[in-house]
Amino acid sequence: MLRLRLTYLPAFLVVLCAGGCTTLRHTTVNRLGDALAAGGTSYAEDDDPALIQAAAPFSLKLMESLLAENPTHPGLLLAATSGFTQYAYAFVQQDADEMEEKNVAAAAALRQRAGRLYLRAHNYGLRGLAVAHPDFPVLLRRNPRTAVQVCTSADVPLLYWTAASWCAAIAAAKDQPALIAELPMAEALIDRALVLDETYDHGAIHVFLITFEMARVGAGGDPVARAEQHFNRALALGGGTQVSPLVAFAEAVCVQRQDRARFQAILNQALAIDPDAQPGSRLLNLVMQRRARWLLARSGDLFLPTEAPPEPKP
Repeated sequence: MLRLRLTYLPAFLVVLCAGGCTTLRHTTVNRLGDALAAGGTSYAEDDDPALIQAAAPFSLKLMESLLAENPTHPGLLLAATSGFTQYAYAFVQQDADEMEEKNVAAAAALRQRAGRLYLRAHNYGLRGLAVAHPDFPVLLRRNPRTAVQVCTSADVPLLYWTAASWCAAIAAAKDQPALIAELPMAEALIDRALVLDETYDHGAIHVFLITFEMARVGAGGDPVARAEQHFNRALALGGGTQVSPLVAFAEAVCVQRQDRARFQAILNQALAIDPDAQPGSRLLNLVMQRRARWLLARSGDLFLPTEAPPEPKP
């Protein structure tokens, strides 16, 4: 999640407002950028999602202010990519989903906003990859599968967050064929990340692929079987402390298969996880448990009614 050391804020404001020594300004911005990109774990470990929802925009704009001073800062580009993606999903898209029953127009407006935030994240991600690999965005558009071969294990975080934000933007842009046509590029990024480090962030790549395999175009075999493999691997890598794989599988696979019993069992399993069991994932687990509750409340809308068995004849 987003990380920020607020103790650096006064120095940052002084530097931005000053018109003095360019070298001092550049050095200070770089140091602040390093501190912000490295950050702490206070956001990720927080137990109050509403507080983080209110604080995150300031953190994101601070990152952008620093990037305006140093557009090629690798750590800040990664932080912006992951930060905008997580904020859009946890606090904009989820709000839109929950609002839809009450106000369709407002929900649509929120989804459009989420889509714009995802695109902003994806742009920062491509910029970050271009820092390490010049002309990478151009080469990616020419031949995605060939372009990603230059990426190494050091690029996995950017590969993951760029792919995640890109796919989320595409999912939110059903009326934009040009954006939808970019899916093979996002697919190449996530597949390369899987090859380089499948263990990244407690199996986050496998969690992503649970959903992605159910919609992957042109892949052979059974998508449910592929999604189940990623689900099992994500559970193993998460050590039973991560809510995300359970919610992803219930929403992407159980709904499509109309397996209501497993859907409910898996989501109840997700709600039984103690968010404090993995402090570094506390906020994420709370956010995903919120989604689990929302999905359970919508069971009647997500699943077709089952026919009652015929009454026995007398």
